[in-house]
Amino acid sequence: MGLHTPIETHRTHPFGVEILDLRHFSSHNLRPLLEQETLLWAQMMSWDYRPSAEMILRYIDSKILPGYAAVEDGHIGGYAFFVYEGSKGVIGDLYADGSIRLEDDTVEHRLAVHVISTLQQSPGIQRIEAQLLPHESGVLSEPFLAEGFRQYPRLFMTLPLRNGVRPEISSLPDIEFRRWVEQDFQPSAAVITTAYRGHIDSDINDQYRSLNGSLRFLNNIVRFPGCGVFDGNASFVALHKPTRSIAGLLLCSRVREDVGHVTQVCVLPEHRGRRIGESLIGLCTQELRTRNFLGLSLTVTEANAKAVELYRRLGFETRRRFDAFVWEG
Repeated sequence: MGLHTPIETHRTHPFGVEILDLRHFSSHNLRPLLEQETLLWAQMMSWDYRPSAEMILRYIDSKILPGYAAVEDGHIGGYAFFVYEGSKGVIGDLYADGSIRLEDDTVEHRLAVHVISTLQQSPGIQRIEAQLLPHESGVLSEPFLAEGFRQYPRLFMTLPLRNGVRPEISSLPDIEFRRWVEQDFQPSAAVITTAYRGHIDSDINDQYRSLNGSLRFLNNIVRFPGCGVFDGNASFVALHKPTRSIAGLLLCSRVREDVGHVTQVCVLPEHRGRRIGESLIGLCTQELRTRNFLGLSLTVTEANAKAVELYRRLGFETRRRFDAFVWEG
């Protein structure tokens, strides 16, 4: 996570709310708050947040997770954390349960101000990224826009798998579809880097801009539970037969026992327009249906109009509109 300047403790009066260094606290102090957040993810997104919450609590106990807690009379009503990735800071989460009331502000707003300030003042930080999935678009935009962040509205979309639309799986003479395997790791990273060159999503996530970054991205979604548990059986590649190279891929995770989430789907530019992406989604949904899954979700940048149009045609519905924010110093 990197070593940067220590977080200052901010005391915010006269209303008795203190914004304190997260590293003052243990998992015992934060667990009730994360249990509330876990309920929110389950209700809003059919997402089992418990593995992520447990990972956060382990980091809190290790005293290496930078961030803040909003405290009133010894009660923690909100928290935010971030991580350092070289010259980049990533805001990992920002949540308040509504138990602390402020007369002139919201707890989330106040936490955002402190996190942004700390990251911008951290030596060597040239970029800050945030994707605030649990917050409706616009709700937390003020502190970010005030500090020069760019705002990208994104959509959280879901497809019911019982009685829902069944995407067509195309039969193409030069394309073979098969399940993703571990040996696809390196070539998949190369496909992601090429597919997102000049794409709006590479503005939002700069990992897409380089092979090393795409490898880190893949490592995070395949080997860590931050975006669900990777599901190799529901992940597929489109293989270009003449060159035996990957033309497109879809990676899927389980975010609940019976709900899947597309963590990545992309097709190389020279193979677009051939319904390869639709076929990959079709294969994924077909696999999940055989295991009695109830739904599949994904996120997409609203400005990516072609992708949004495709997902709507395939039966996906928008459940949430949230924001991604990017700052470059």
